[in-house]
Amino acid sequence: MNDDSGPQSVSQRGLAVQRGLPVQRGLPVLGEPRPERADARRNRLKVLEAAERLFAEQGVKNVSLDAIAAAAGVGKGTVFRRFGDRAGLAVALLDEREVELQGRLLSGPPPLGPGAPAIDRVNAFLTAYTELLDRHVELFADSENASDGARYRIGSYRLWHRHIAMLVEEARPDLDADYTAHFILAPLAADLHQALRTEGFDLPRMQAGLVAAATALLTA
Repeated sequence: MNDDSGPQSVSQRGLAVQRGLPVQRGLPVLGEPRPERADARRNRLKVLEAAERLFAEQGVKNVSLDAIAAAAGVGKGTVFRRFGDRAGLAVALLDEREVELQGRLLSGPPPLGPGAPAIDRVNAFLTAYTELLDRHVELFADSENASDGARYRIGSYRLWHRHIAMLVEEARPDLDADYTAHFILAPLAADLHQALRTEGFDLPRMQAGLVAAATALLTA
């Protein structure tokens, strides 16, 4: 199976989703990164790593650009020029982490990457994605609920859906692959993840439930 073809890049979700504007349609694939000076890349990664740590420790809304700049060891102007504001920085952080997952999915080692049975790849994706979701659930929730239906207009969701649909076709050709892919992805909504955490569900329990349900569905 080859699921790394298509005309569009989804390395940036941009501010369109946050503002409720239409997002470019088409098959989402990992695009070529823009050229970036080595020093600019180092600063960008330091800022994103500092933001990720502070967001996790204090919550997104409680972290200032000044605190992020200080933790990254760069000037506030550097952060402002690159990301604009805290919302822009949050979007960039989520983009960066999703692009990393996309790269592992499209060309990384199995079972997440190509070369493993379909059910193993589905379960590897569910496990990897819930780890990312659990780490950044506040950012995902803001993005997915920015406007009605925003979750389904985000380019990365279309990539996840296409990937799962192709694996469903391989594992269970008798099923409606497009609908089943949405069904499998539905429990990965950020608001549900947050609600389950408040009810005492931890990450291993949620991962085990997702994998068990997918396995039962795709091996029936």
